[in-house]
Amino acid sequence: MTRLKDILIARIDDTGPMTLADYMNVCLMHPEHGYYATRDPLGAGGDFITAPEVSQMFGELIGLSLAQAWLDQGAPNPFTLAEAGPGRGTLMADILRVTSIVPGFHAALKLHLIETSPTLRAKQQTTIGRSDINWHATFHTLPQQPLFFVANEFFDALPIRQFKRDGANWREHLIGAKNEALYSKWSQPLLIPALEYRLSDTHDGVIVELSENIATCATQLGGLINTHGGTALIIDYGDWRSLGDTFQAVAKHEPANPFSRPGDADLTAHVDFEALTIAAAPAKHSRLTPQGVFLERLGITQRAEQLSANLIGDALNAHIKAYQRLTSPVEMGTLFKVIALYPDGVTPPPGVEP
Repeated sequence: MTRLKDILIARIDDTGPMTLADYMNVCLMHPEHGYYATRDPLGAGGDFITAPEVSQMFGELIGLSLAQAWLDQGAPNPFTLAEAGPGRGTLMADILRVTSIVPGFHAALKLHLIETSPTLRAKQQTTIGRSDINWHATFHTLPQQPLFFVANEFFDALPIRQFKRDGANWREHLIGAKNEALYSKWSQPLLIPALEYRLSDTHDGVIVELSENIATCATQLGGLINTHGGTALIIDYGDWRSLGDTFQAVAKHEPANPFSRPGDADLTAHVDFEALTIAAAPAKHSRLTPQGVFLERLGITQRAEQLSANLIGDALNAHIKAYQRLTSPVEMGTLFKVIALYPDGVTPPPGVEP
């Protein structure tokens, strides 16, 4: 049986070493052997768990923030309600449930999901339970109308290139093959104009990451929102500016070797939010906000108290742990950040600041 590793080695033997971005793209998205094409990676039985799977509170508060932003912008009708990388559909199901109380919101929305995995599309259909879902493979095909958008742990899975500084030049991280094994190497020194601005805050040996995929998606998002109205809430781990090696592989909730069994581990990297906002211009962006602060501003403590009123024993303990996991600085509360995109002249959605 052909393995993805064999396919990668054959390609490298034919065309030479590949960039880390190309490697990530094949490992995650290959139609037969790619990580996302072949499995549901979420939950205790999968490889990782995301905030919507931790507690319904996460999706509820995001839904209310988006709905308030919709009201603040004059309740446009129709509008696109979209999510990128919806997983099992849990986040969108929670958003739709909580926004059902907002007059006119459901009557005006057109539901769009950006998802390429047939396995996950089937899960989303079951979880959300609507017949009017429009799926997309890319951002390019989203409608030209007001867009209210959410992405939770989507951008971290987009392929990156890595560069190590060498004087005024950079060496790129490449993947080679030898003796039926994959290995990392660094290219000869290269002049990289896109990284010229990083010469002022780096030194020799420092690694910087770039994602052309993130830039493309952000450009499309920002263009739609600035032209037609709307907002985007982007939640992910990362920082304002990329610095250092953040590439990682995770399998069964544990760190894994990213090159030993390609296609069998999730590959991610921290998001460079500064680069994302530059690509999204002229759309405006909010301050980068820790997830815990964002959720507290939206009232997660009060919502947690409401939900705990009728809980006892193990159910109550699990609920408290979920609240802590979402908000605590030593868990998801600080590691994950939130940033919003919105049109010039419009206030940002609740939970973030301009």
